[in-house]
Amino acid sequence: MSNNDDSAAFSDCNSDRSGEFSSASSQNRQLLIACAAENSDDLIRRLVADLDSCSIDQQKQAAMEIRLLAKNKPENRFKIAKSGAIAPLISLISSTDSQVQEYGVTAILNLSLCDENKDLIASCGAIKPLVRALKTGNPTAKENAACALLRLSQMEENKIVIGRSGAIPPLVSLLGNGSFRGKKDACTALYSICSSKENKMRAVQAGIMKPLVELMADFGSNMVDKSAFVLSILVSIPEARTSLVEESGIPVLVEIVEVGSQRQKEIAAAILLQLCEDSLVYRNMVAREGAIPPLVALSQSGTSRAKQKAETLIELLRQPRSGNVSTRTSDGNPRIA
Repeated sequence: MSNNDDSAAFSDCNSDRSGEFSSASSQNRQLLIACAAENSDDLIRRLVADLDSCSIDQQKQAAMEIRLLAKNKPENRFKIAKSGAIAPLISLISSTDSQVQEYGVTAILNLSLCDENKDLIASCGAIKPLVRALKTGNPTAKENAACALLRLSQMEENKIVIGRSGAIPPLVSLLGNGSFRGKKDACTALYSICSSKENKMRAVQAGIMKPLVELMADFGSNMVDKSAFVLSILVSIPEARTSLVEESGIPVLVEIVEVGSQRQKEIAAAILLQLCEDSLVYRNMVAREGAIPPLVALSQSGTSRAKQKAETLIELLRQPRSGNVSTRTSDGNPRIA
């Protein structure tokens, strides 16, 4: 699939969307902060100093205000990082106070929206605390931690570090059990992180296939495209193909080819083609699910790329379904199916 298809399926995590202040006086405080933001250097220095306060309430207030400054004024994001806020904010992510943790995570997310800050955030050690927040935080902290890890994973060297830090199992859990926003954020993060082969394996071992298949089967979930794109990068490894079949993914993919949108049909056909290229057994399973008629229809009415995928897959499915057909094992050696 093309990069344009990917970007259409995934919207990047934006700044946090959780509530800022609860009381009327705090709302006045929000207005003052917004007004001061154009001349915010002194305010930022004071807030960064407050992050190291011995008072949890003062730390919480400072993190909340830094988060707001970084959310509403993009030009403040680099200023705040340059003022030394990142290290103390990372410390707050490990707080036992769930609200302090949430504010710390969310401030780091908002700062990560400045590309110049991502390397500093990672080098200051944010990844492991963000993974802990993803595992143990409140729902907002988990969602914003997923978004922050997505932002950091956009630097290629961070993908492996994030995977080895244990991020993938809690992201899979969020994908299966989170709110709609949580599922979307987890799916987007997993799509980025799992471009690495070793992270693909981690995702399969973490049980990603079950929630992916369930989301693809639910046309009302608004997650069919996203989950299918994640699946499309996973099925390049044989363990993912095996897991997909075990989770009854073939009937779901055939249904998508039959009744999905044009983009959904195209990616489902591409996944089925990857599944069938080297396995006579999977070809037989796909054919028995009645895939050929909707593939024929796609070959006649789809996009040029969809037509090509459908035609290639039809040709495979119409080949003799028994006999000594050579396929490849996971190490690339031929075997007889």
